[in-house]
Amino acid sequence: MTRPLMLAGALTLALAATAACGGGGDEQTAAGDGRGPITFTDTQSHEEASRKVIDAWNAAHPDEKVTLDIQPKDADSQRQRLINNAQTKSDAMDVIMLDAVWTAEFAANRWVDELPADTVKADDLLAPTLETAEYRGKLYAMPWLTGTGLLYYRKDLVEKAPTTWAEMKETCDKVLPKQKGMSCYAGLLDKYEGLTVSFAEAVQSAGGTVLDDSGTPTLETDAAKAGLNFLVDGLKSGLIPKEGITFKEDEVKNALQTGKVLFARSWASLYGTANAPDSPVTGKVDVAPIPGLDGPGSGTLGGANLAISAFSKHKATARDFLAFFTAGEQMKTWATINSTPVARTGLYDDQDLIAKYPYLPSLKEGILKAKARPVAVKYGDVTSAIQNAVYPALTGEVTPDQALSGLQQQLSGLLKQ
Repeated sequence: MTRPLMLAGALTLALAATAACGGGGDEQTAAGDGRGPITFTDTQSHEEASRKVIDAWNAAHPDEKVTLDIQPKDADSQRQRLINNAQTKSDAMDVIMLDAVWTAEFAANRWVDELPADTVKADDLLAPTLETAEYRGKLYAMPWLTGTGLLYYRKDLVEKAPTTWAEMKETCDKVLPKQKGMSCYAGLLDKYEGLTVSFAEAVQSAGGTVLDDSGTPTLETDAAKAGLNFLVDGLKSGLIPKEGITFKEDEVKNALQTGKVLFARSWASLYGTANAPDSPVTGKVDVAPIPGLDGPGSGTLGGANLAISAFSKHKATARDFLAFFTAGEQMKTWATINSTPVARTGLYDDQDLIAKYPYLPSLKEGILKAKARPVAVKYGDVTSAIQNAVYPALTGEVTPDQALSGLQQQLSGLLKQ
């Protein structure tokens, strides 16, 4: 843990220097570069672990205590609440959790403050996480959580995890006749942010991309059609249960735990829940990389960054808390309680954490190969366009070809703006 702890010290010094030197002079002071109590906006699923770290901070900083503000459960509601706070220039939030893909939008709108360029050392973080915290070459957030899709499966019923979609179907055809009421596969298919993730993964896992390296949509390709058809045909054939089209993270978790599906795509955070002592399937669930068309698939890079609201009145405290919260020691404390993967590279080799989460080395490999969702200032419009195009294809209202053609045109227009 030497490197993370050294980085924590450097981070604290860098942030303290920024607080002292400003960079904006009187303007920055007027913007609230002060000290005092702050609020940390996070999600309910992180509450236990985050409170543990917050308690340690509060014990050492009685005059600068942190209050935990809990967000709604679903990502769309979280984003809208953060935007409402920013658009009204409210000081109710100080340190905020951003889905990694929202960072560009919040930075471009000046809803969060830029952090010093030397705040984060690249060799201490998984490289893809650092990219999600930057906008136009400048750092606007601190990488905190990361991850990518994993395939959960019932290891008591499956000898070997499938590496292709065809292998998954073959396994289900063999196992399911003996399992009453069990379907093959569940993923994130409701019309929300999870559908954008699932669509991108399907396209990537068929060898395609949603956007090419220049940011141009590439959806009228054989690979994009194969990816969307995997989802559409899965619902038509019963590979994916009919009710699967309404599934978000909680529904996928429940389907796996109650024996309704043999395979499930979810995030690493499900591992601890599925194998908890009170889980009906504890000890019966394992994970593997998601399957693809011709071999292991390509996951969507998930995660969250921490940023400082541009409208905070106590930014000096907020920067110090951000440094404390994301230091190696605190990240390990947090990760010991919550199975959502953190961003520091060294923790994936930490033997204490590997003993608790055996999948960490494999997950690290997956993260390094994962691809981020489309990065766009108007990300809300982009993800809405994807959901509005893909969901009707899943319900059979339009053909996959029609959905992809329309989406190609719409994204081309949005990304030129």
